[in-house]
Amino acid sequence: MPRNAVVIVRYGPYKSCGIVDHRTFRLIGLQAALKENGHQSVLEKMSDWNKVELVVNGECVYTCSIKQLEFGGDGKLDPLCKEAVSAVQNAY
Repeated sequence: MPRNAVVIVRYGPYKSCGIVDHRTFRLIGLQAALKENGHQSVLEKMSDWNKVELVVNGECVYTCSIKQLEFGGDGKLDPLCKEAVSAVQNAY
């Protein structure tokens, strides 16, 4: 995938401190990793609990549990962020 791709980051709610809500704190590192590789990310809420999907050109290229992503950070040490960026790079 060439640089400057628009990546739609679809994310669902997850339970934290007894409250279920859509939160973006765990997506900060993923967004930073995508931006560092020249991609633009657009956040989009979805109803599936604990799930993150990366959509490029209408096709889901990566999915994982939002609870497995590191809280905050820049995404450089998170192995899931590296996998996600690689999946976007390999998308058609």
